[in-house]
Amino acid sequence: MLTGFYTAASGMLMQQRMLNVLSNNMANVKTPGFRIERVVSSTFEQALLTRMEKGNQAVIGSGDPIRIVEDVPTGFDPGFLETTDRPFDMAIAGEGFFVIQAENQQYLTRNGNFDLDEEGYLILRGAGRVQGQEGEIYLGSSNFTVSREGVIYDGNQRRVDTLLITRPADYAQLQKYANGMYIDPNAEATANNPPGVQVIQNTLERSNVNLNDEMALAIEAQRAFQISSSVLKSIDQLNDKTANRIASL
Repeated sequence: MLTGFYTAASGMLMQQRMLNVLSNNMANVKTPGFRIERVVSSTFEQALLTRMEKGNQAVIGSGDPIRIVEDVPTGFDPGFLETTDRPFDMAIAGEGFFVIQAENQQYLTRNGNFDLDEEGYLILRGAGRVQGQEGEIYLGSSNFTVSREGVIYDGNQRRVDTLLITRPADYAQLQKYANGMYIDPNAEATANNPPGVQVIQNTLERSNVNLNDEMALAIEAQRAFQISSSVLKSIDQLNDKTANRIASL
């Protein structure tokens, strides 16, 4: 009986985690550069299945009644590019990330929805200042252009800096942070301004979330959660009946 209880409870916990991940994906469907996440499950342990018949027992195989969340990997497939009217909007065509410097941490992001702070530096709101090859990028105004190579020119066509684009050595090692940003624990192995990468101004890369797919998966996870909940309730009622029957003997 306890096996059934744990099986149903583990099903509820896993589907709840699935719903949380899917809900986060859907909430960020319009977040520039956001990358989709998926839940990967694994078995907690194998249980031997035994057949008992006419006083004899025989092992007939094994099963995995309890499943747990093993990992929540990120899918780094590119999103589609959308033209905007803002010179501060930039998108990366190819692999790589923009580099954002916060107070005590450096972040990587595909979100190129940049702006100017009060001092005239190029920033990602709520995160930090955008990094160039020579450090923080000072623009002072919206009168600037960015070449496909990431070179920034002011209104007089004088070079300001080149956007720092990095490509992690191992995407699987990136640590997810808030708002589609990542921390690279192996920054020393990161390739800066890898060849073949282009920067497109007046353009944003949208998330790679397909809302229809996420809604279908969410409905499936919700139904699985409800089924596990019903099974758990039935087991609990059966336990009560068994306990009452034993107490009455």
